[in-house]
Amino acid sequence: MALNLPVPWPSGILTRPEIDQEAGGTKPTEFASDVAQVESLLDLMAAQGRTTCPAHPIFGRMSQKAGLRWAYLHTDHHLRQFGA
Repeated sequence: MALNLPVPWPSGILTRPEIDQEAGGTKPTEFASDVAQVESLLDLMAAQGRTTCPAHPIFGRMSQKAGLRWAYLHTDHHLRQFGA
């Protein structure tokens, strides 16, 4: 449902520890370089038309279509956080 309902993801839901940047996830560095790296990875995903991510901690293994949908929704969620 989280991937297919036409509603924005809510704010305030805690991130899983294994992907939380303060716990087991990727540590932030300098904001502008982090943004550039994310943009580069999104461009690569769009060009390839697929994801190569490991199993998601909540959704598990996803089809290519579901993985791309998740990437879109996740990116949209964070862009909304920053008012983009």
